[in-house]
Amino acid sequence: MRLGAGHDISYAHGLELVFSDPVFVTCPAAFQNLVFRAPMPEELRFIARQVGETPPVLIAFKADAGGASLASGLVAAGHLDIVQGTVFRYRRENLAVGERLAPWVKPPA
Repeated sequence: MRLGAGHDISYAHGLELVFSDPVFVTCPAAFQNLVFRAPMPEELRFIARQVGETPPVLIAFKADAGGASLASGLVAAGHLDIVQGTVFRYRRENLAVGERLAPWVKPPA
């Protein structure tokens, strides 16, 4: 699972959180202005009950999902990689070093 972050993610993003072996995910389908926070003790207990153990990675956050109040998110996974570099969300040729296409973008023929 990948979360991309940037100023205008309709065009490209410059930071990705790549979760390997996600075992639990709850978050809005679309959100912005993400703010990470420490998981609350009750969230730790909830996840441990859901997956049978405390996972190596547990990320909690609040974000603007368009509602009257901030929405919560919680991701439990086996591993987290933080990847920097421009990821284009549209077909593009002549990528520079460190640039790549999003996984769902078909490369130029």
